[in-house]
Amino acid sequence: MANHLSFLLLFIIFYRVSAGRHVSVQAGGSITIPCSYDQYYINHVKYWCKGYGWTRCSSVVRTDHPKSTDRASISDDIAQKVFTVIMTDLEPEDSNTYRCVVEINGGSDSMLQWFYLSVTPGTPELYVDQQEVTGVEGGSVTVRCYYSNTGDIKWCRMGGDGVSGYSGTLNGTSVTLKRTSEANNRTVLTVTMSGLKMANTDWYWCRVGELEMPVHITVSQPTATQRTSKMTSSTQDPTSQQPSASPTAEPVQTDNTSQGAEGNMEEVHQRSVKVLLISLGMLVVVTAGILVTWKMWRKHKDNKAKDQTTNNSVDPFPEADDDVTYSTVIPQHKAQLKGQTKSAEPDDNVVYSSLALQVTTQQRAAAQ
Repeated sequence: MANHLSFLLLFIIFYRVSAGRHVSVQAGGSITIPCSYDQYYINHVKYWCKGYGWTRCSSVVRTDHPKSTDRASISDDIAQKVFTVIMTDLEPEDSNTYRCVVEINGGSDSMLQWFYLSVTPGTPELYVDQQEVTGVEGGSVTVRCYYSNTGDIKWCRMGGDGVSGYSGTLNGTSVTLKRTSEANNRTVLTVTMSGLKMANTDWYWCRVGELEMPVHITVSQPTATQRTSKMTSSTQDPTSQQPSASPTAEPVQTDNTSQGAEGNMEEVHQRSVKVLLISLGMLVVVTAGILVTWKMWRKHKDNKAKDQTTNNSVDPFPEADDDVTYSTVIPQHKAQLKGQTKSAEPDDNVVYSSLALQVTTQQRAAAQ
């Protein structure tokens, strides 16, 4: 019976040791550690503790209190069922074993994962230039892992499958691994995930031998600016970018995306539409200019013709009132017989002279 208990104890110890992760960070740098948990523990308190032994593990930060200290903080994402711990300004004496723990009310707390954090004064054996990488749906992201140690190489999703060798798939997304050597006896493992989906948002691990480094990938919908810059992003060579000067794996937000042929076709289509709209706009402006010029010319021509007509319509007798002569009208009565009396009724034999308008020679010349 004692042999069985010893074997069981050794098995448990071996399982916990094999399930641990070894993370290396340069002194003065920072590290973000993710701890995943079961849905059953969503409403439980989680904490990050330090210490080799289980009984000597002292709490550093908790999701209830304290949530942060001068060099550590904790946050809980219940949607992703992951709580993360950020440690900053690390020093060599911070090298120790750390644990992700869920508090069980009325019982023993549950350890989710343990880590051995190694803080080195020089460049660590495994590091990444960015722990936070963002991409857009349908695009690609590239992660670079720098290492000087040896061992099996693997890119895996937290709590899921992994890809080793040169290529593979994770949740329907294409993954390629490429290794290139540097002059300082280091090797760069370039991991490219293409055809991103929203479901690819998660934590991933870059693993070389016994060392690992967590990387969080966030996939979002492309914005208008990102759609117009697809052509530029797709032509950038991922290997031409240089790593950061300090390999501290400090979280840096980036938009490291490159687009495929589908994005290029969309960009070409958008540029064609813009050229067509610009051409139509220029045609409208030219046509409007021609119409305005034609209308102004016609108006000028009509005004000129109207002026000529007004000049030709001159009064032929401008001063006729001054030279009009009227003849004298004298009524003439027939002679009455002597001895007869004048008739009381009006005489019908009254004769009137005609009225003539005399026009001067100057007026005739002006009329002609």
